[in-house]
Amino acid sequence: MRVVSLNAWAGRLHAEIMAYLAAVDADVFCLQEVSRTPGAHTDWLTYREPGLDLPQRANFFDEVAAALPDHDGLFAPTATGPLYDGDTPIASQFGLATFIRKSLPVTAQAVDFVHGRYTPDGWGPHPRARNAHVLRLLDTESDAPITIAHMHGLRDTAGKGDTPARLAQAEALVSLIRRVWPGQERLLVCGDFNVLPDSVTFATLGQLGLRDLVTGHGHTDTRTSHYAKPGRFADYLLVTPDVTVKAFDVVAQPEVSDHRALLLDIP
Repeated sequence: MRVVSLNAWAGRLHAEIMAYLAAVDADVFCLQEVSRTPGAHTDWLTYREPGLDLPQRANFFDEVAAALPDHDGLFAPTATGPLYDGDTPIASQFGLATFIRKSLPVTAQAVDFVHGRYTPDGWGPHPRARNAHVLRLLDTESDAPITIAHMHGLRDTAGKGDTPARLAQAEALVSLIRRVWPGQERLLVCGDFNVLPDSVTFATLGQLGLRDLVTGHGHTDTRTSHYAKPGRFADYLLVTPDVTVKAFDVVAQPEVSDHRALLLDIP
């Protein structure tokens, strides 16, 4: 089984990311920062806040779904807010997407917020709402179940340090995982956590027996050349001891986002 976790940057590097997702042949894709705009009549829209204009694919979720016909997709938005076609605002959804190969039966799943709540009428102030998706599926190659969870951690304008909100977010994620994961079997948790390696987040997830492969394998950078700020950690992939790691990589090339993809192969 192959699992890919990636902050998709709303498809900003469109040609590169679409080629990568089609070619990497993953069984499960855990994607953060995914856009969907049912009322759009153009491929590109612009996200705006003071001092910032970011191009985004209007319907990135639908484009990925079309590129992965052998997968089922779930889109879980955190908010609906304005993207702009020129000066015209268009209501757009933004959140997580998970794509699962159709041959892998999903036997249980849950989506819920780990910070804040869904906002239907704007993006809201930072730190904005965040959600997570947990699914339990049967690996038909090994005939064994595995639970996979991914989250896009809250962004705090003060930085990636620990805060009461981040501790509460980690506790909410553990609670959500326990709703699906029965324990005593394989568990994988991944995503753009928006924290540093010494965060209390990892001690909290450690209650489930999870260990991080990014820092554990000596990786020191999960960002690409498109990210110019210091603090090069954001993305993590954690597993329980019963997950056998065949191969793991923090993918430096190709660059398909301002985040690197995390790629795990398990037998």
